[in-house]
Amino acid sequence: MDGSNKFSLASRHQLAKGNKFLSAISDDNVMMKQIIATHDPDDRDVDTRSLLRLVENILKRATIAAADAMGSYEQLESLEETGTHQAGFTTMLEALSYTIDRISSEISYKALEGIDPHATTLAIFNMLASYRWDAKLVLTLAAFALNYGEFWLLAQIYSQNQLAKAMAILKQLPGIFEHSIALKPKFDALKDLVAAILDVTWCIIDLKELPSAYISQEVPAMSTAVAHIPTAVYWTIRSIVSCATQITSLTSMGYELALSTSTDSWELSTLAHKLKNIRDHLKKQLVLCHQYIEEKRDIESFQMLINLFEMTHLDNMKVLKALIYAKDDLQPLVDGSTGQRVSLDVLKRKNVLLLISDLNISHDELSILDQLYNESRAQGMRVESQFEVVWIPIVDHSIKWNDSMQKRFEYLLSIMPWHIVHHPTLISKAVTRFIGEVWQFRNRPILVVLDPQGKVVSPNAIHMMWIWGSLAFPFTSVKEEVLWREETWRLELLVDGIDPAVLNWIKEERYVFLYGGDDIEWIRKFTTTAKTVAQAARIPLEMVYVGKSSKRERVKKIITTIITEKLGYCWQDLTMIWFFWTRIESMLYSKIQLGKADDCDPLMQEIKKLLSYDKEGGWAVLSKGSTVILNGHSTTVLPTLGSFDSWKQQAADKGFDIAFKNHHDELQGITHPCCRFEFPHTTGRIPENFKCPECDRQMEKLTTFLCCHDENSNE
Repeated sequence: MDGSNKFSLASRHQLAKGNKFLSAISDDNVMMKQIIATHDPDDRDVDTRSLLRLVENILKRATIAAADAMGSYEQLESLEETGTHQAGFTTMLEALSYTIDRISSEISYKALEGIDPHATTLAIFNMLASYRWDAKLVLTLAAFALNYGEFWLLAQIYSQNQLAKAMAILKQLPGIFEHSIALKPKFDALKDLVAAILDVTWCIIDLKELPSAYISQEVPAMSTAVAHIPTAVYWTIRSIVSCATQITSLTSMGYELALSTSTDSWELSTLAHKLKNIRDHLKKQLVLCHQYIEEKRDIESFQMLINLFEMTHLDNMKVLKALIYAKDDLQPLVDGSTGQRVSLDVLKRKNVLLLISDLNISHDELSILDQLYNESRAQGMRVESQFEVVWIPIVDHSIKWNDSMQKRFEYLLSIMPWHIVHHPTLISKAVTRFIGEVWQFRNRPILVVLDPQGKVVSPNAIHMMWIWGSLAFPFTSVKEEVLWREETWRLELLVDGIDPAVLNWIKEERYVFLYGGDDIEWIRKFTTTAKTVAQAARIPLEMVYVGKSSKRERVKKIITTIITEKLGYCWQDLTMIWFFWTRIESMLYSKIQLGKADDCDPLMQEIKKLLSYDKEGGWAVLSKGSTVILNGHSTTVLPTLGSFDSWKQQAADKGFDIAFKNHHDELQGITHPCCRFEFPHTTGRIPENFKCPECDRQMEKLTTFLCCHDENSNE
């Protein structure tokens, strides 16, 4: 028979194979019934993951050899350790070697005989009836790896090794290797299909190893994947048979016929496309399964945290490990003072203040916290009174970590002097949920205090920190109540150590007006009238503008106007203004947290009024030395000053402070403004009931949804 007849016969043979292949793809249901009928697994267990790693090692290194043979010289980074040095794996391989050899021989023999690939595949399933689906697949792939690896090993070394050269000649390989460029499309199709085979195999292994404690076959994603596994295994083994047939054909038909059989390349490409679709479907189900498992684990971890904080411990290590990082394979903290990584042991049996915030913690908050922290360290506190601060950064796990977030985190890391969690990703979803639901974290920083045994002694001590600084140590709720019992409504409470000038005025028993608002016209009238009245009454009066809790840019403009027009003294540092209002708000939140926001407490009634006046417009607090005389709204304070002539005689007889308050109270009794309060959703603990400090009636609660904006925005 001449060459043309050989080519014609080969072409007709390949065409027939192609038609059978198309018919097989269109008749999946019939084939799958045959395959499932062969499946009769026993209890034998195969370490398919370790075996697959070894097989993948062979196939990937063979791919490098294939690339070198075709001149592309692809490089592969260091391959994963297969774990084949373990004694258990060697024993298992010895037990499986006979089966692997049988499969290899079966494929080679049937390929030479021109047996239909489906028949060969069915024979393999019959041979492996007692194995599970994943084991059938990996054992067949191992059998293929023997031939595939040998083929490319000879390609790699036959020109340098005489034994390899002789074997290559016997297998008719030199002609194939010499014409590798012409055969490149066939090799590319083979390489692509091998990659798809590995992808599907790994998906099936991953599905098999999903933890049954967290997911069952009743879960839709799992049941869908499991139902698809027999089909996936069939088409993957069928693809392995086609790859093995291709290699066998190359070594038996010679270069000329190998080059002429284009139908084989088409079949390999079609199978690769089918396997990629199978892979994509399995991966989709795997993602859903992993999401389900993660949710179950998160629920379990969340409940574990709740239980953990209800228990009594010898020290705080269990609690801190559960919150920050449970393993011992890395040091999860950074010492802000040195930049060095440290373990959780540095916190053992210490009072720990957990500073919890997102990455948007403000510069004002950090600067004041830094100042208070350094002051506490400089005071040389007793050993038994020492505490450590740890920043726990909270991020939204649904948002992918990016360069912008990394830069912001690194910046915060560089300016914090206390301990910092090494990276936000160490904080798990369950911990984030616990912090949000149990500790009421709502974006605004909180300071949860743990005693040396890990018990929560304050759900949020940041209010105590703002109000009293390190004097609030050990920052417990009990200490918070004690400090409130010792407090009175006085000017020092309002200004604390924010401004030494005000403290000096207090010592000198001067009259002091603290005032605020964002109405520049009212400020002009108020300051001018107050100066005139002070001169007429011959009293030493000082005034200080303390801005507003919001509208930062507008406050900045008002400060500029006050300085330019010489209307009086003001705080030019906006951080001072921020801290003033943060402390006032903290006083209210502290009482709310203690459940005493509506107690008959004159001090808190005045704090409520001040916060309400800030939302409504201008206001002023008048004091004589430390003693606060009145706390009034702009609508009553300015008219009181403006009508000085009507009460100046009373001021001369009874004193300026008594006369001013009496006349102011008369005006307030006429206008009687009621109060309103705004609690941002970021506050966390919001009172269910709240009384108006002016009329003592229960206030109506309204919920308003606004567009997201910066609370310190211009307007």
